[in-house]
Amino acid sequence: MSNENYNYEKQRQKHQHSQELRKARKKSGRRNTSKKPRRNDWAQLSDEYWEDADLESFERVMPLDENERRRSVESMAYKAEAKTNEAEAENLAPAGQTGVVSEVSSGLCRVQIDGRELLCSLRGALKAEETGFTNVIAVGDLVIVSPDGAERGVVETVLPRRSMLARPDVFASHLRQVVVANVDQLLIVAAWRDPHIWLELIDRYLVTAEHNDLQAVICVNKIDLVADQAEFAAALQPYHNLGFHVLATSALTGAGIAELREVLRGKTTVLAGMSGVGKSSLLSAVDPGLDLHTKTVSEHSGEGRHTTTQVNRFPLAIGGMVMDTPGMREFGVAGITRPELDDYFPEIVAVSYKCQFNDCTHLNEPDCAVQAAVEAGEIAQSRYYSYTKIYADLPE
Repeated sequence: MSNENYNYEKQRQKHQHSQELRKARKKSGRRNTSKKPRRNDWAQLSDEYWEDADLESFERVMPLDENERRRSVESMAYKAEAKTNEAEAENLAPAGQTGVVSEVSSGLCRVQIDGRELLCSLRGALKAEETGFTNVIAVGDLVIVSPDGAERGVVETVLPRRSMLARPDVFASHLRQVVVANVDQLLIVAAWRDPHIWLELIDRYLVTAEHNDLQAVICVNKIDLVADQAEFAAALQPYHNLGFHVLATSALTGAGIAELREVLRGKTTVLAGMSGVGKSSLLSAVDPGLDLHTKTVSEHSGEGRHTTTQVNRFPLAIGGMVMDTPGMREFGVAGITRPELDDYFPEIVAVSYKCQFNDCTHLNEPDCAVQAAVEAGEIAQSRYYSYTKIYADLPE
């Protein structure tokens, strides 16, 4: 085959391939192939042609190596601009020292910075509005402070939180109150008796911990008051089955304190539970140097007396930090809706796919696999009861 025929055949094949490619693009809707192709004599065309022409935007009109060179230059320019923006952001950040909030009261807080503690006010620009929270600052927050040289200062900004424990605000349930910030785990403390164990409250804390990516540990205190070991084991078996870490302790006898000490070692832990369950007594048993105040259960009501009136932050001699919260007689779940609740009950998720309806609430629908599992004893009655109570409190 002559060179002329060879070139002709190559051009024909190329043209045929281009037509097939245009048809495929047109069929898929990816490209509009009705545009006019560029002419080789583009340098001789008038301005009117360029204004009226509907040209293909994807056709390359410069050498490939030149195009790549320009892309490389643009990429380098973007990187340089990004570094400049980062440097400018650092320059715009409030000047001051970074510390951690150890105590919060109305309009004031205490911030620990390099071994010293400053009493600080909040910069007026710090507002909780439009944040979804009712409080600007919480114990455990990392903040930037401008000291004034007299053991006082001003909180300029609150740094982003890596985790938190939050609950619905008492007066505005659509908003959340941050109880503590920047913690590793939640220690849910209950008492077997005085006050009697409340499994629903434990389940509410478990849902909240899961929602906020906190490791949850269940601690049942006052096991010296257990009269029926079989009853005690049966009550806690559902949590063992689900893989939760369950501790049985007695601040009075010292049972389980060594295991609790290892759970707390080297971590930042928030303690939560009803008043009178023995949180302060447990901490004193773990670290006697804390010298915490304790009170007994009220004989009149059978409920605990408050020994902690606000969140307190304590360093442990063994390493780590604990945040003791006020005793709460109830705790609302915040940040999730009713359709999301079953995701926080693993045993419900495990069987809910068998329900007749995809949007089954597991309350009163026919052919509900969850209700059937409860009746069959496959799901604990206490856990299902907690699910129904929490569900009723959540928004749709």
